[in-house]
Amino acid sequence: MTSELVIAIDGGNSKTDVLLVDAAGNVLGEARGPGASPQNVGVAACVETLERLVLTALAGAGLSGDRPFGVHTSAYLAGLDLPLEEEILHDALAARGWSPSLAVGNDTFALLRAGTSGGTGVAVVCGAGINCAGVGPDGRVHRFPALGRISGDWGGGAHLGEEALWWAVRAEDGRGPWTALLPAVTAHFGVDSVVEIVHRLHFGRLPAHALNDLCPVLFDVAAGGDEIAQGVVDRLVEEVSVLAAVSLRRLDLTGGTPQVILGGGVLTGVAEPVIAEIERRCRKVAPHAEFRVVDVAPVVGAALLGLDAIGADVPAKERLRLLSGGVTPETRHDTDS
Repeated sequence: MTSELVIAIDGGNSKTDVLLVDAAGNVLGEARGPGASPQNVGVAACVETLERLVLTALAGAGLSGDRPFGVHTSAYLAGLDLPLEEEILHDALAARGWSPSLAVGNDTFALLRAGTSGGTGVAVVCGAGINCAGVGPDGRVHRFPALGRISGDWGGGAHLGEEALWWAVRAEDGRGPWTALLPAVTAHFGVDSVVEIVHRLHFGRLPAHALNDLCPVLFDVAAGGDEIAQGVVDRLVEEVSVLAAVSLRRLDLTGGTPQVILGGGVLTGVAEPVIAEIERRCRKVAPHAEFRVVDVAPVVGAALLGLDAIGADVPAKERLRLLSGGVTPETRHDTDS
């Protein structure tokens, strides 16, 4: 076992990142591979993918592949939306014997840690899906099931892409009002008719995740003044604001200067007025909240949580952020948990 080595994992829907970090915050190795969300590929395939990437990172760093690999594993993945799902993956990873200690959780907590000085506050992630999680100063946690429409969710890149296509289809066939989404969507896919996109999706010639790429199209059309597109964007703003506001209330974070972290491919790609409107609405609940859009690899948050777990000092965490190209709230706030 490499002394004080932390194995940090971010397993998303489309890609998985692994970092090997020492107690001083130095990145010793890294690897990237396909998505490994257990919700998508199953627990067994998830664990196999993660182990393959960890071994790749170890080999690339010239480190031993003898078990245990390190002192702590910090694994945060999309699709771990319920405590039972976390428990199942925890047991499966523990059986591999990577490290004496192991923490498993939803990737929203990694985003929260990546953007805050000590992991306290509220994070909303909007990537392929949408989720929110918060941690109070007293250690209380608030989260949502985040299972899609059956658990009350609205939003995420997949849903927004579907909305853009839905309105474009109805504009073309006469069931809905005209919207500039119609020519924008057909131009994006290089087709003459939006129904051709529908056919490609139906027959599997176009993967469903291709609709995620319509998010920038949706926001561009909305920024151009299209009422239909703007209505969809307004709904997303409301959903993000409501998620954050509920968590702030439930964790008694409406006073003081709670940190609200926004991340994920959708929120890091929107124009400043969209973020400003989310802030305006949230400040009705927490007037002095501090907002940060974090475009840092979530695996950095997983690594920071790992450094927290082994008792690493603040300079180590600052070093990790700097080496990873991230913001340094430890330095800015002069505090850490």
